[in-house]
Amino acid sequence: MDLTIKPAPLRGTVAAIPSKSEAHRLLILAALADAPTEIGLAPGSGEDIERTLSCLQAIGAVVSRSENSIRVMPPSQAAPSPRFPCGESGSTLRFMLPVAAALCGGGHFSGSGRLPERPLGELAAALKKQGMAFSGDRLPFTVSGKLRPGEYLLPGNVSSQYVSGLLLALPLLPGASTIRLSGPLESSGYVEMTLGALRRFGIAVRVSGSRYHIPGGRRYRSPQKVSVEGDWSNASFFLAAGALGGPVAVEGLDYSSLQGDKAMAPLLARFGALTEISGGRVTVSGGALRGCEIDLRQIPDLLPVLAAVAASADGTTTFYGAARLRYKESDRIASTAALINALGGRAAGHGERLVVRGGKIAGGVVQSFNDHRIAMAAAIAAVRAAKPVTIVDAGAVNKSYPTFFDHYLELGGTVDGF
Repeated sequence: MDLTIKPAPLRGTVAAIPSKSEAHRLLILAALADAPTEIGLAPGSGEDIERTLSCLQAIGAVVSRSENSIRVMPPSQAAPSPRFPCGESGSTLRFMLPVAAALCGGGHFSGSGRLPERPLGELAAALKKQGMAFSGDRLPFTVSGKLRPGEYLLPGNVSSQYVSGLLLALPLLPGASTIRLSGPLESSGYVEMTLGALRRFGIAVRVSGSRYHIPGGRRYRSPQKVSVEGDWSNASFFLAAGALGGPVAVEGLDYSSLQGDKAMAPLLARFGALTEISGGRVTVSGGALRGCEIDLRQIPDLLPVLAAVAASADGTTTFYGAARLRYKESDRIASTAALINALGGRAAGHGERLVVRGGKIAGGVVQSFNDHRIAMAAAIAAVRAAKPVTIVDAGAVNKSYPTFFDHYLELGGTVDGF
């Protein structure tokens, strides 16, 4: 699906969609609990969530849906040797791999797109050390064995999902375990979110410096009903639209959230936008935007949309600490630079940095690189473009935000071909 967007400011109010990151965690814990759990999550939450639901059904969980919730009934006994179709979801793969090792003794894992190329080696090595065998080094592969409790050594700068996956799985083992990090943890907010989800299901993990001490022999206790908070990561696109014109308000966001991407509001203020936070409502209006320096180590997913803002700001913006973005749905340093340059801006990626020289966005044709965040960033950049912006394969947004263009239209945008 190719879409053409005519330049126009976005104005108005939109409701935040449920957090994809929190939903993954709550759904998995619900399938491991002692009783059914109803999760406040409307169907149509994106392709990644569908992949996780498919994997939970593969282990024997029963999933039923209503208009505004999903009910997960845990299996009475985990299915043997399940098949886990992870699609392009890195969260699904990295969470379900240790869960399957602990619960089912493994299974067959497959993936599509760039998922077979994305980093997994350090997590696989930690699982191998504690009793698991892999039929290959990249997807598709079969995992088998009996996972043992013990110490799991992981790097902190490759993927926080490694840590989260083990935190979800290790309480199921018969004895206590420890996760030890060999370096500083990046994207630490996502691990904090996992710890919060564990507490909601009755498990407390003790954290001591770079070590996580996980009790064993536990069964998750269902809270019966849980809600999913608003998604700061996806809200960031419309908050950025507010900075480029606005005002735009996003409702249903919690500024006390453990989501690291709540940093979007103060970052837009650093650029010079006017931001207001009142209860669960965040409002952003345009200002005299100017470039700045931004460390992405804790907020890597914000690069594409922040670059769209930087391209229309005065001066130069330097993003650094972005090495892990080379291994997302696209090489996001390269694809973000290509996005800005295709629209007449000036951007260059070098190693773990991206430099954007601000000015004016002309418009033109941009590839999504089958990356949902690149497609959405292109739509936001179009707000300040001089001419229309055509996004090739704009349907990539379905991975995380299927209603993105519906909300774009609600805010006054003009989208041809939708």
